[in-house]
Amino acid sequence: MTKPSYKYEPHPHVENRKKSGQNQFGLNARIGLGITKRVGTMWAAYLFLAIALVSLPAAIMSGDPIVIVGWVAQTFLQLVLLPVIIVGQNIQAAAAEKRAIATYEDATAILEEARKIQEHLADQDKALTHLVERINVLEAKAKAKN
Repeated sequence: MTKPSYKYEPHPHVENRKKSGQNQFGLNARIGLGITKRVGTMWAAYLFLAIALVSLPAAIMSGDPIVIVGWVAQTFLQLVLLPVIIVGQNIQAAAAEKRAIATYEDATAILEEARKIQEHLADQDKALTHLVERINVLEAKAKAKN
């Protein structure tokens, strides 16, 4: 019986992906992440708004447009919008992470389906090889009769 010529070999990336661990972060990265998590909340935005409002009366009382513009640009926008922007980025990152997980799960499912298809094709190869051998035998018998 002739053996099928196809032999399945998994892509090396599959095993490498299984072996790879989570990224390890250093001390500075962990500190930065901790600060970002705390500053990137709406509560931090409210706190920074309260802090910014402390200097608003002095800016208005000065009557100087440059001081008022400086307060808006340097105090209010920078101090209050920073945590709001981080909150927005965190929401976007969470959505992106959900999409990445779904994509990974889809790819895993497709890989499993591909393995099943390969098993099915191997079974078909065996059946076809058997049929070809039977035809060869029948043709040999038919030639022998003639």
